Amino acid sequence: MKVSGTGGVGSAGGAGKPRGASGEGFQLAQPAAAAGPAQVARAGGVGGVMNVNSILALQEVAGPLERRRRAVGRAGKILDILEDVKIGLLSGEASIDDLDRLRRAVRDERLGTDDEQLEGVLNEIETRAAVEIAKLESANRAS
Repeated sequence: MKVSGTGGVGSAGGAGKPRGASGEGFQLAQPAAAAGPAQVARAGGVGGVMNVNSILALQEVAGPLERRRRAVGRAGKILDILEDVKIGLLSGEASIDDLDRLRRAVRDERLGTDDEQLEGVLNEIETRAAVEIAKLESANRAS
């Protein structure tokens, strides 16, 4: 692509003749003297190449590697919460907050999956979390 002046974008020309040692290589065009308000008005109309919506749309398009990276990150988050819940249950110090956090993480993960087996595992985790929450609430009311 060849840019010639401020008039716009033109197509690049083919390969030119090699320049000799006469010093006629790369040269910068000298800008014309400012012509006053007419020049300012013309420059004021220059717009951006892309608007913000286009840039945001491009950022939202994720390739397969990006989707996989995000899925692994979400799965790691759920596994970390499961580990906290497991330690809490084994030590007898399970909290409703940890179990609720697990249910929310599973609910969020469910939005991005199309896999039936993964849905089954998420259903089991969510059911178990609901059972443990009910047991804790029942124990809290009894005491």
